[in-house]
Formats: sequence, structure tokens, C-alpha cells
Amino acid sequence: MGFTIAMAGKGGSGKTTIAALIIRYLLRHKLTPILAVDADPNANLHEVLGLEVESDLAAVLAEFSGSAEQLPPGIDKSSYLQMRVQDVLVEGEDLDFLAMGSPEGAGCYCFPNAMLRQVCGRLVQNFRFVVIDNEAGLEHLSRRTTDNVDLLVVVSDSSIRGVRAAARINRLTQQLNLKVRRRSLLVTKVQGRLPPEMRREIKAAAMEFDGVVPYDPIVAEYDTMGRPLIELPDTSLAVKWFNPVIAEWLNIAGQQGQEKEERDR
Repeated sequence: MGFTIAMAGKGGSGKTTIAALIIRYLLRHKLTPILAVDADPNANLHEVLGLEVESDLAAVLAEFSGSAEQLPPGIDKSSYLQMRVQDVLVEGEDLDFLAMGSPEGAGCYCFPNAMLRQVCGRLVQNFRFVVIDNEAGLEHLSRRTTDNVDLLVVVSDSSIRGVRAAARINRLTQQLNLKVRRRSLLVTKVQGRLPPEMRREIKAAAMEFDGVVPYDPIVAEYDTMGRPLIELPDTSLAVKWFNPVIAEWLNIAGQQGQEKEERDR
């Protein structure tokens, strides 16, 4: 079963950048195959990965919002949707990509999210790692899109409001009893040392704090030019800082997996 890493945080905190850095690390270290899922209606994960996306899950679901008469004979709606999802899955040698998309008009978003959980539950069996970039805010938690994950990376920018938003996300995952095996707090775009007020807020968040990702002018340049972050050089400050953190996450995950296997024997 794949190891699932999900992003959460307020808008502009750097979730998509962190997702790209994780995927970059996994690809460079041959920890494949990987499934990247963009669960943000304002999708741009494919851009930082340098991928072209023609369709998404919401578009597939919209095709079948009416009667079952649209279906080919001899197949039920669930099975046909599963087949169509394969059509919108962007497949690569080591990395596959699935975009959730956004519903047309003012319709309910509950069914697409339910379908996303169902699809990912099946797809995850085929991948070593699954990386999910969620939308900003808290709503995806109440819809339980972020459920049954091995690592939840809660991302904050270098502001007290960002850390407080991260703390609310952490509390909500606990209140909803979401199956999250480990939670990590990262603070991004940091220049210099964190002020005492920020450190107090981080401590009050009561989360595993894995450090501050430094502001990286190379990342800013790539964003400005629209270049995929997956192509960041090894000299990137963010890459150099973040790679050991990812390695430690995977080391902890490996230890937990071994302990689980021993308990199951």
C-alpha cells in the first residue's frame, strides 16, 4: 500500500511548492512510482511539475450528472466512472497525475470529493507514494478529502496568522478523528531568524515543528518565469534545506512500517 503525504494550509502559504519539492526528491531518489493528486479547484500543481492536463475528475463526473441512459449497455455508473478516470489520469514513466478540477456552476462539491476518495483508494494500491495538494483553508478537512494519510504537512507562511491557521487545521483533524499518522508543521519563506512572537505561536500550535524553509530567490525566479519547480537545481536554498527533512520523514515512516510488520506477525 502506498505512503500518502497530504498538504494543508492557508492560501499563499506555499503548499504547492512543498508538494513539488517532495515529488522532486522522490523522483531524484528513484522512490517511484508516484501519484500526484491536485485536489485544489484552483489547480496549478501540474504547472510546477511541468505537466500538461487536458481534463479532470470534475469534468468526468459532470458528464454523468444526468440519467443512466448515457452509459454504454451492460455497465453500471460506478464502473464506467472508474474507466473514465483512467482517461484523465496523466501517466508518465515514474509519475502519474490526477487533477480533481472544479464543478461547473454553483453545484455541490460533495460528490466529486466522495469520488476522489473512492478513486484514490483504488489507485493508491498501484503507487509507492501518493502526494496530495489540497485546497486552501479548512473545507477539504470537513469533506474528509484529507483522511487516512500517513503524513499531513501543514504549511504556514512566515506570519502569525499563518501559524494560527495551521493550528486550526491541526485541531480540526483531531476533532474529526481523521486518520492521520503524523502531522508536521513547516513555516516557509523565512528570511533571517524567527521573532519571539512567532516562536510562541509555533509552540502554542502543539504540533511537530520540522523547521523553517528559507526564502529562496531561485524559487521566486522560477515562479516569475513560469518554470516548473521540479527542475530546481541542487543549489536551490529550499532544496538543500528541505531534502534532509524529507529523508527524515521517510526514515521515520520506514521505522513505523517495520514496527507494524513486527506487531502483525
